[in-house]
Amino acid sequence: MLACGSGPEESAQSAKVYATPKEFLDEFDQKFQDLYTKAQEQEWLLNTHIVDGDTLTEKRQQAAMEALSGYLGSDEVVNAAKGFLEKKDSLTPLEVRQMEAILYMAASSPASVANIVKAKIAADARQTTNLFKFTYTLNDKEVSTNQLDSILAHSTNETDLRQAWEASKTVGKVLKDGVDTLRLLRNQCVQALGYKDYFAYQVSEYGMSTDEMKQLCNQMVVDLWPLYRELHTWARYRLAKRFNAPVPDMTPAHWLPNRWGQAWGDIVSVEGLDVDGALKDKEPSWIVEKGEDFYMSLGFPKLPEVFYEKSSLYPAPADAGYKKNNHASAWHINLEHDVRSLMSVESNARWWGTTLHELGHIYYFLAYSTPEVPITLRNGANRGYHEALGSLMGLAAVQKPFLVNFGLADANAKTDDIQILLKEALENVTFIPWSAGVMTFFEHYLYSENLPKDQFNARWWEYKKKYQGIVPPSDRGEDYCDAATKTHINNDAAQYYDYAISYILMYQFHDYISKNILKQDPHATNYYGNKEVGAFIGNMMKTGATIDWREHLQQAIGSELSAKPMLEYFAPLMDWLKTQNKGRTYTLPEQL
Repeated sequence: MLACGSGPEESAQSAKVYATPKEFLDEFDQKFQDLYTKAQEQEWLLNTHIVDGDTLTEKRQQAAMEALSGYLGSDEVVNAAKGFLEKKDSLTPLEVRQMEAILYMAASSPASVANIVKAKIAADARQTTNLFKFTYTLNDKEVSTNQLDSILAHSTNETDLRQAWEASKTVGKVLKDGVDTLRLLRNQCVQALGYKDYFAYQVSEYGMSTDEMKQLCNQMVVDLWPLYRELHTWARYRLAKRFNAPVPDMTPAHWLPNRWGQAWGDIVSVEGLDVDGALKDKEPSWIVEKGEDFYMSLGFPKLPEVFYEKSSLYPAPADAGYKKNNHASAWHINLEHDVRSLMSVESNARWWGTTLHELGHIYYFLAYSTPEVPITLRNGANRGYHEALGSLMGLAAVQKPFLVNFGLADANAKTDDIQILLKEALENVTFIPWSAGVMTFFEHYLYSENLPKDQFNARWWEYKKKYQGIVPPSDRGEDYCDAATKTHINNDAAQYYDYAISYILMYQFHDYISKNILKQDPHATNYYGNKEVGAFIGNMMKTGATIDWREHLQQAIGSELSAKPMLEYFAPLMDWLKTQNKGRTYTLPEQL
């Protein structure tokens, strides 16, 4: 179904003929790695050194991306991979996975719509620049997103909270047109290779259809809904008391300690377990170095020198003359050992967990960068795996025995186990309706149902209310685009269910490690220094995407994807919440 100006017959005649699958795959890997590395270098520069009016960096990034996309989507590559897959019986299972991965990558930039691919690349670069060069202001003063986050997490003044929340949403107006443009271009690119839409394309990497992914996401929310409903009720009453206000039916968005209401952990503090306080006098570099120390204690290697030489780990100085992407990320620049992280680490608990998470990505990159894993398959078993293995370390890093090990908690301090569980549930359980509900179903309608631009904000808040029980502090008309204030809507689109899946996997992996390796209570573990834990995690990482993720999960823990370990983990909290909420009014339905 590819259509080129020369016609299929002429294209086939002029294309290179490969004698064997190995010849094609070897040549592809070499060219792909070279072009990918050049594109990643330019993308890195675009994200770490943003100067208003700097069009040269954008143009260089676009040129590098066009070169990569032009090769990936070329008739030569597509026809060769398709041709070999037509004779699948003559291929090894590994070769089949490589060919399928190549066609998946090709679908984002097919040669038959080269003009659309070029427009998409330019729109992507423009959107990234517009997102991260944006100047946030509060009371007529420029503020960083870290500063806004700190206000939302720690202030008890409702006026200050509302002003900070509203300031965090101003960027959406700038990004709305870009989201609309990118939606069209992304759909048109993948439709050229037979996908219904961009959402269906992203889902296909899991070997699933759109309906199957929607059912999976809905089931995750349904499984956690009784617990979430209790948390929502408890939080409404707790926050109403804090602000001396009537208990609302739905939670006002600015009452919550997160710009998007995706994590509520800062509503409570745990006596005897003040990680923020323990970290406040540490240098941000201490957090990164101790994170590396943790992984090395498990048997992982020291990070390569390039990580410290080329990463961008801390906030840009106020007088830097440039801005940077403020969203934490990990980069596998050359699909080998040039690994970097883009963060803005500050000395607090949020960045402690985030740093451990990002280093998880980095060590995953390194684990599968071996001769046994072809360049094309140097990825996670699925995208959710990548997030899960990073988040697993973040979970381990906030449990009391682990914190004691790092001098961030007093072993003799009295702590309330229920309050610890409550704080964790407000951070992690609340995340499921946000990720598997709001984000997933909004982006499904955006791409699969071509949600009209003049309905973006109304649909966004419809889903926020349905899945999270959250409402804005005042009317948010269509001049706003609150969805676009979330980084992923712009530059990591139609795959936020990865994170929901990762949280379910995280508790499955943690449950297995706690019970089968550490023989410790899952609520109070210390991974530090346990080489058997490191070997278990390393074995999950080192295969990359060479085997199907379902098979991988069965091999690793003998289970399919299941919320059961997560529900078991929070069972004591569920009983406590029901007691606390006795006599209170529940405003979320019993069933989603």
